[in-house]
This record gives sequence, structure tokens and C-alpha cells, in this order.
Amino acid sequence: MTENFWKDKYPVGVAAEIDPDQFANVQAVLKLSCERFADKPAFSNLGKTITYGELYELSGAFAAYLQKHTDLKPGDRIAVQMPNLLQYPVVVFGAMRAGLIVVNTNPLYTAREMEHQFNDSGAKALVCLANMAYLAEQVLPKTGIKHVIVTEVGDLLPSLKRLLVNSVVKYVKKMVPAYNLPQAVKFTDAIAKGRGQRIDEANPQSGDVAVLQYTGGTTGVAKGAMLTHRNLVANMLQCKALMGANLNEGCEILITPLPLYHIYAFTFHCMAMMLIGGHNILITNPRDLPGTVKELSQWKFTGFVGLNTLFVALCNNEDFRKLDFSALKATFSGGMALQLATAERWQEVTGCAICEGFGMTETSPVVSVNPFQNIQIGTIGIPVPSTQCKVIDDEGNDLPLGSIGELCVKGPQVMKGYWQRQEATDEILDAEGWLKTGDIAVIQDDGYLRIVDRKKDMILVSGFNVYPNELEDVLATLPGVLQCAAIGVPDEKSGEAIKVFVVVKPGASLTKEQVLQHMHDNVTGYKRPKFVEFRDVLPTTNVGKILRRELRDEELKKLGKK
Repeated sequence: MTENFWKDKYPVGVAAEIDPDQFANVQAVLKLSCERFADKPAFSNLGKTITYGELYELSGAFAAYLQKHTDLKPGDRIAVQMPNLLQYPVVVFGAMRAGLIVVNTNPLYTAREMEHQFNDSGAKALVCLANMAYLAEQVLPKTGIKHVIVTEVGDLLPSLKRLLVNSVVKYVKKMVPAYNLPQAVKFTDAIAKGRGQRIDEANPQSGDVAVLQYTGGTTGVAKGAMLTHRNLVANMLQCKALMGANLNEGCEILITPLPLYHIYAFTFHCMAMMLIGGHNILITNPRDLPGTVKELSQWKFTGFVGLNTLFVALCNNEDFRKLDFSALKATFSGGMALQLATAERWQEVTGCAICEGFGMTETSPVVSVNPFQNIQIGTIGIPVPSTQCKVIDDEGNDLPLGSIGELCVKGPQVMKGYWQRQEATDEILDAEGWLKTGDIAVIQDDGYLRIVDRKKDMILVSGFNVYPNELEDVLATLPGVLQCAAIGVPDEKSGEAIKVFVVVKPGASLTKEQVLQHMHDNVTGYKRPKFVEFRDVLPTTNVGKILRRELRDEELKKLGKK
């Protein structure tokens, strides 16, 4: 598509371009927003709210601790591993203000996954929740991490409540396995030591890396997408332009059930909402539906960011359906395909239509979204401002409108590349800045995009990418496994579920329970298979490559979907 093709596709009042150089870096946006909205609430969790002014003060204290009490230098990597808690934005923005590169880490990672990410990123520091500190204890001796800061769930609550919450989590719910990390510093001590100390505010260049966001890409090896300050600033401005068209500054209350360590929630809640002074209600454990609904009942929320799985679960909850949705004016969906039935049900229950969008870790992440003014269910909307899209054939030739091909994206939100993986970068990103998404799509005459299929074998479980290569590599380490394959099969609840096929070595014996236990011990929850099937042989090409597509086709036939 020519650049001009998109210019007249935007709703009235939405500019076709943003200025990605409007702010020098993320810190500049943070400073401006925390001054403009100093008295406005920024984040709430577990009954406690911090304002933008308090966010700036606390992140400054954390930055000062890092600068005065550690030997960390600008450009060093710091892994942040925690769920949605008030500590998360404090740590992330504090680390950035100290000039560090944030490595977002899933708190559900196994020791094996943590070890790979920490070593690959070269992380020198880790901030983690006490609940997973026992895993850090196992992993740290095998990494270059020198500084460890441990936080407990209630650390930013008022003193009495903090003591109560932390005691309940540790002693009543027994959610903190014993650990021994003598070098660890308590988060509360770090904040206390940093308070009142002068910080040397980092002022990175716009092209400097702000975040290493890990993704499996097209192989099973997790790679760090280098997201620069310019990438993040561009995407927050793009989100504000198209997703924030009917949101008012300093007035919006946004429910935040998706994990902030995931790029979708990270950019939208921590970045884009900062621009408009939004109030983010952090849901620590959205799987606890009764607890989530109870939290929602306390707010006249105006925005909700979720994904298909969560929308389905909530709409099936009787107490959720009784909530007051009179203030809700914006619902955004991403991370996985939004089903038509889900969109219709959500609108019926809440009175609010869902704007579905599309993005990738490598694009910071938002590429396109349905504008409020004209939602087309079944599409992923139009590209956000300053973004070009095209579809290509297998030979890399541009295809005309209405053709089916691989979606490619170009814009200021496209990553710098993969961390220390030039070959992998060259496979996905060309010299002109076009990024191959690996998704098969159609560009309609009206500029709306529709995803048709995925080119790669990636499995999408509740919005999380799962890569068969990784699962097969882990499964192959189980004694007795001769051959194995992993595929995604349709699942009503999670979009897709994982099924593994196993060929057992001659003379060996394996049970389904042994396979599931092995995967449980080595991969995080959403990567674990739901189904196991033993076979004598697996379909392969003439050079022995296992044909996953054939296995998927067989499963779809069984379900009458092919």
C-alpha cells in the first residue's frame, strides 16, 4: 500500500501522523505527566491508591537507591518479576530514571526459563516477589545477577495493613515457599534508603533501549526484543490518538487485569494512560473471578482492557452481570482473536462495544485497532497513526488490496531488533524497516485489516504465545521419548489448548501422568499440555521433519472443523 492510502482512513479528529520525537524518552513523559496530574490517582491495588505525584516520589527513591547503594550503571539490565502490584510501576520507572534497561519477567516462569532469560539479557539485578524468591535462589548462582531486591505483596500498603496482608500471604495462605537469599535487600528498605537522596536523572537518547521484552519469535528460543525509548513513546502517542479518542484527561478509571509484564498491558496502562492521567485499577490475580468482580464493584470504571478468555469468563459470572456499567465507555481487546459471540455477549451484558486490535512484542506492541467511531467486529481495525501495512507473497512481492498474504508492518514503534541476535533480526526485519509479522492477513478496501491465519506454528493460549519448538525440546529430555510434537487445538475457554504427541522408544514405557509431570516441572502454566496422545509413528517429510500441520488437520477433522 502507498503511504497516502491510509491518510483518509482515520476518523474525523484523528491525525494520520504522530511525532515520535515529541518526547526525548520515557522519563520526559513521566516527568510531565506526574507534574500535570500530581494529585490525580495513578494506580490502585489492594485498597491503596498512589497519585502521579507519589509515583514520581517513590520511583525517585528507588532510582536513588539503585544509584547510591549499588554499582549498577546506565545501560545495565534489571529483571523485574512480579504480578500487578503497586510496586511494579515504582520499580520500572525508578529503574528507567536510574538509566537501567528493564527486562520484564513473567512471575510464573520456571527455574529453567528464568535462567535462560537472565543469562541471555545479561541482567545484573533482579526485583522479585517473595513468592518466587525460592526459584531465584536456585537460579542466581548460574547467572550474573549480583543485586537482588525482594518485595512482599503488601509492601506499599499502610503499615498495619502491610503487616496483616504480608502475614496472611505468608503464614495463612502459605504462598511464600522458604528461601535463603542472604544478599537480598527488602524493597521497603531500598525505598527508605533512597528517600530524600538526590538522583542523577538519566537522559537516554531516543534510540537507546528502554526495555528488553522477551518473545519466542518463530523458534522456541526466547529472544529479547529491543524496544527503544522512541518505540515506546511512539506507541503511547499512537494509542492515545486512536484508542484514547473518547477518553478525557485526568478522568478515566481503567481496569487492569492483564499482567503489566506483558507488553500489551505494559504499553497501554504504564505508558499510554500516563499521557492522559488515567487511573489504573491493578488486578493482581484475574483468575480469582470472585475477587476480581468484588474489586470491580468498588469502582465506576470507564475503561476495560482484556482479552477473549477473560470476557467469556466474566460474562458467565452472575455477580459480574449485576455490576453497574453505566460509566463504561471503552473496552479494548487484544492478545488473541476476539470471537464474534464473545463481542456480542459483552455488549449485551455491559452495553459497551469492544474495540479489537492487533500487535506484537516486536511492535511495542500496537499495530492496529478498531476506532470507537466505526467498529468492525471480525477485523483488527486500521493501523495506528504513522504506521504502514502491506501483505506479501512467499517470494516477498507486494500484493494488491483484498489479497491474502503475510502481513508486514512499518512504523516508529517497530523494534530496534533482537538483543544480540542479528541473524534472527535479519529474518524478520528488512533494511527499509518492514517487519514480517508471520500472520496471514487481508487489507480491505476501506483500510481495515483482517487476520486470516498464522503462518507459523505458534500456539496462542489465553493471549500468550507458546512455541512448539520449546515444548518439544523440553519433552525430548524425558527418558523414553523417541519423537514428539506439540500443536494447538481449539479450546472454548483459552482459544487454543496444547496437545502433545509422543512416540516412545522401543522397550521403554511412559504414562500420560509422567509426561504431564515432566512438563509441569519445566514450563510455566500456560505452556503445559492439556492433552497427551501416544503414537507408533508421527507424520514426517521425506527428510524426517515432523508435519505438525498434518497433526492439526487430523484434530480439526475429528472436531468436524475441516
